[in-house]
Amino acid sequence: MPVISFANAKGGAGKTTAALLLATELAHQGYRVAILDADPQRWITQWYDMSGPQHNIEVVSEVSVASVQGHIRELSRSTDYIIMDLAGARDAMVTTAVGLSDHVMIPVQGCAMDAKGGAQILDLIKMMEEAGNLVIPHSVVLTRVTSMVTTRALLAIKGLLAARGVNVVNTPIAERSAYREIFDCGGTLYSMDAAKISNLDKAQDNAKAFAAEVMRLLPVKIIRSNQPRRLFRLVRTAA
Repeated sequence: MPVISFANAKGGAGKTTAALLLATELAHQGYRVAILDADPQRWITQWYDMSGPQHNIEVVSEVSVASVQGHIRELSRSTDYIIMDLAGARDAMVTTAVGLSDHVMIPVQGCAMDAKGGAQILDLIKMMEEAGNLVIPHSVVLTRVTSMVTTRALLAIKGLLAARGVNVVNTPIAERSAYREIFDCGGTLYSMDAAKISNLDKAQDNAKAFAAEVMRLLPVKIIRSNQPRRLFRLVRTAA
């Protein structure tokens, strides 16, 4: 039962969008997903309240340093993936969540402020690894990438980060109107009207490709009982 957190010390880096896209795509594929909304802005909670109950998705909005480990322990009995959306900060909640994560996703837009916010999380992870003699797997995911950003430019950014030992998810989160629509009107990429949302199919393909990469990083094998949609046992497979 992997725990995946989305963190950047600067707000507005696209972490909430990336977290929600991953959660809804995994749920669409049949996985049971819990989202811990630890961002004080509560964007995902607001999305959930607007959308109504979603198949295979549970949202926990009251998350604190004291409660987060208990939430994870409880949810591990009934979910395939736990996703945490964290505040745009480097505080006790972020530090605790990072330490409890199987993988930390660090969303970064192509700007200096986002890069500095991401660097703060990378520094935090390094400090925690050295102090605790442990390994915290993590990756940078590029967000809000527009069509004007060339493949060559993306490769250059990935190459620069790779040279510093930072893994970069191959699939960037594109800038799509459908992603804004999710937070404005609720629902998911699969409940929207393609006649009203431009390039909805491309948004779906982008989310699917991103989720596929995350699942390759954190594979799980789900063994179910004969009763439909009832989780019987969850086994972490070797990477």
